[in-house]
Amino acid sequence: MAQIKPEAIVEHLRSQVRRALSDAVADVIPGAEVDAYALFRAFKRRLRSKCQIWEKVPDQYVKAKLL
Repeated sequence: MAQIKPEAIVEHLRSQVRRALSDAVADVIPGAEVDAYALFRAFKRRLRSKCQIWEKVPDQYVKAKLL
């Protein structure tokens, strides 16, 4: 099994994740106003509390670029 750093991946994709979280809240709670940056920070805090620094994932979910 491969290992990933979930927080590092989310941080790398922060723009996309922030927009996706905002859109998801809008889908679930129409008309809700949300601070996308505060939501993202709260998400990262929860991610830290729920995930290990390194998480194992099946190899099929990781594509490594060979040098």
